[in-house]
Amino acid sequence: MLSISSLDKSNSWLQMVGKLLKLRELELISCGLSDHFIHSLSKSKFNFSTSLSILDLSSNNFASSLIFQWVSNISPNLVRLDLSNNHMVDFPSNHFSYRLPRLRELRLSSNMFTSFMILQSLSNISSNLVKLDLSLNFLEAPPSNVYGLVMKSLEVLDLSENRLKGGVFKFFMNVCTIQSLGLSQNNLTEDLQSIIHNLSGGCVRNSLQVLDLGWNGITGGLPDLSAFTSLKTLDLTLNQLSGKILEGSSLPFQLENLSIKSNSLEGGIPKSFWMNACKLKSLDMSNNRFSGELQVTIHHLSICARYSLQQLDLSGNQINGTLPDLSIFSSLEIFDISENRLNGKIFEDIRFPTTLRTLSMDSNSLSGVISDFHFSGMSMLEELSLSSNSLAMRFPQNWVPPFQLDTIGLRSCKLGPTFPNWIQTQKHIQNLDISNAGISDNVPEWFWAKLSLKECRSINISNNNLKGLIPNLQVKNYCSILSLSSNEFEGPIPPFLKGSTLIDLSKNKFSDSLPFLCTNGIDSMLGQFDLSNNQLSGRVPDCWNNFKALVYLDLSHNNFLGKIPTSMGSLVELQALLLRNNSLTEEIPFSLMNCRKLVMLDLRENRLEGPVPYWIGSKLKELQVLSLKSNHFFGSLPFKLCYLQNIQLFDFSLNNLSGGIPKCIKNFTSMTQKASSQGFTDHYFIASQGTVYYRRDYQLNAFLMWKGVEQFFNNNGLLLLKSIDLSSNHFSHEIPPEIATLVQLVSLNLSRNNLTGKIPSNIGKLTSLDFLDLSQNKLLGSIPSSLSKIDRIGVLDLSHNQLSGEIPTSTQLQSFNASSYEDNLDLCGAPLVKLCAEDGPPHEPNGKIQDDEDLLLNRGFYISLTFGFIIGFWGVFGSILIKRSWRHAYFKFLNNLVDNIYVKCRWWLKD
Repeated sequence: MLSISSLDKSNSWLQMVGKLLKLRELELISCGLSDHFIHSLSKSKFNFSTSLSILDLSSNNFASSLIFQWVSNISPNLVRLDLSNNHMVDFPSNHFSYRLPRLRELRLSSNMFTSFMILQSLSNISSNLVKLDLSLNFLEAPPSNVYGLVMKSLEVLDLSENRLKGGVFKFFMNVCTIQSLGLSQNNLTEDLQSIIHNLSGGCVRNSLQVLDLGWNGITGGLPDLSAFTSLKTLDLTLNQLSGKILEGSSLPFQLENLSIKSNSLEGGIPKSFWMNACKLKSLDMSNNRFSGELQVTIHHLSICARYSLQQLDLSGNQINGTLPDLSIFSSLEIFDISENRLNGKIFEDIRFPTTLRTLSMDSNSLSGVISDFHFSGMSMLEELSLSSNSLAMRFPQNWVPPFQLDTIGLRSCKLGPTFPNWIQTQKHIQNLDISNAGISDNVPEWFWAKLSLKECRSINISNNNLKGLIPNLQVKNYCSILSLSSNEFEGPIPPFLKGSTLIDLSKNKFSDSLPFLCTNGIDSMLGQFDLSNNQLSGRVPDCWNNFKALVYLDLSHNNFLGKIPTSMGSLVELQALLLRNNSLTEEIPFSLMNCRKLVMLDLRENRLEGPVPYWIGSKLKELQVLSLKSNHFFGSLPFKLCYLQNIQLFDFSLNNLSGGIPKCIKNFTSMTQKASSQGFTDHYFIASQGTVYYRRDYQLNAFLMWKGVEQFFNNNGLLLLKSIDLSSNHFSHEIPPEIATLVQLVSLNLSRNNLTGKIPSNIGKLTSLDFLDLSQNKLLGSIPSSLSKIDRIGVLDLSHNQLSGEIPTSTQLQSFNASSYEDNLDLCGAPLVKLCAEDGPPHEPNGKIQDDEDLLLNRGFYISLTFGFIIGFWGVFGSILIKRSWRHAYFKFLNNLVDNIYVKCRWWLKD
């Protein structure tokens, strides 16, 4: 074999290669060859040796059928030709007459073919063509007036990752030689029953051994498949299959591998489905909605497949019942029943197959005791996952397991109270999770030495009661993920831990971070570092230059004091900085403006002071969460904060800020848009382990005053919560009406300020509001009627203002307590006790009756008024006129009254 990766522009190298008479295989990969290169050879007369059988021209720049002409002329005896990853496009079939009579394998993946008829063009290239790869192109469905594909020798056809749609299957039904057909990741949306009908209608049903239809949109249920007498592998992964498997449906006799994972199939699995499965080796039915008892399924499956079955994955379903004895499957290597509804005890005498390499039963409701008896003879076991069950692990103190595990998942199982010594015997641990396992002990030194294993990827011992100091070992830490949170570790953080890319040391009693942060000589690829809720004190170490890859840093809930170190500005990859609840002072350092990838900046509950830096808005434009709550900032809000178009949580409460609320707040455009599924959940960084790179997601979190209570929110809650909190400051002037453009705002708190003027009349546009607090300001005027349009508001407080007028009528506004409106100037109407002046008795619904009653009332009223006047007038004045003594007494009373009024007025004017 000769492999060439770089060439000069002359042809001499090719002439030299042509002289190698016994050359059988030639690779010219990524050499920059193109059609122009072929044209430059047109006058040269040479041939490769007739012995050349394999030619690899992949990853070049060929674009037309000219390459086939050249190859057929210079090397007619080729058996395998690779033209993948070029730029080849469609060419007319009537212009394609090139022959490679001995060619058996042709690779054309990752080109730019679009026409399905390329298959017809290639069908004549060789009568011996056995394997054709056209994956990763842009092939679309064939014309409806074209029927059948004629390829007499083709056995393997790969059309995966194209744009094929329904109707394509009729082209293969009479290709009697096809053994493997790959159609995964296309746009197939047909009913599976129709697909099976088209394929089983021709001779292909007798030859087909491998059928890959995964990652499409195929619908319908799972039909009977027994017509395919030769089928060995069927992949229906990630489609839209649904419904129950019907009684009477069965699998092909020759079937060895079946994957129907990630669909919506449901119900129990009928006994008939397994009757022909005597050669079944691999069965993956995970992530569906299958139900029924596991014991019944295992029993039916074992009737025919007890000797052949090697892999069984039923995870992510709704299967219930207890765990049966699995030792009946003598060849079983992988058993996964995780994330189901198994319950009950695991009996002491249950045995697992000694051939098992993977045993996964996590996230069920299993109980009981797992002992060394259950694992006897299981020397091949590599992965053990029993997490999130109520299992107790009881092994002798000096137990030496028969296996060597690379994955140990025993989260939330009962391992304690002592540290499990049997883990010391495991020499190849890659992933270990014994979190929340009831361990209350010191961690032995041999455990920390496990971090030096080059295979180590993840260690999680969080949420226990582990104690003591972590020794500073003179070894290199290869473990990428290290979680020690929620324990009682204390003392200094040793430098050797720095080798990880994710370290979570939160909720412990660590008291010194200086050795870890400021020790030189250890290259750090640390991307995520959580030191929150410890006992760290003093100044924050000023040596962050050593952590250039840091993306997430949480130092919150400690006792740090002094200023934020300037070297934090060197963290140019930083996306989340959490320093809340410390005693940090002085101004925010100017150097933080270099952290331009920041998505979250949480500095709340410190003693920071000075004006709010203008560059937060102009330089940190990616911010989604900004919290400066409970500090000593003063001055007005800089207008450049309005550049924060992605902001979703804006909290400046409990400061000394003043001035008006900027009108440009309308530029918070994220608060005008509905939350998307890519919002807060799409936060990650790229980590590496050796030459392997992988994505590591992280979660944002924040404390927010929500409905009067301080609550903790993480990714999922933050995604839905868009909030502005400017409460407890000295803001004045009017509330800008532009705030009503933030139509997706969920929480608005402007309470405890000096805001004046009216509540904006357009506030009703904030239809997503759940929380609105404008209390304890100097707002006046009436409550806007548009406020009644916010039908989802759950908390409203307009108290302690100078509002007046009637409270608008709506289902929501009248449902709040009177305290939401108390202490205003002149508010009236429900729910307040005070009624408005125009409030009157209710009217009858019947208009005619009401009019009649009004007529009678008016007539009677005037008659009564007339009689009353006559009787009253003559009753009083008639008596005075007739009786003289009464007349004198009356006029004497009037004289005395006038004299008293005159004297009091003179006395009042004199004073």
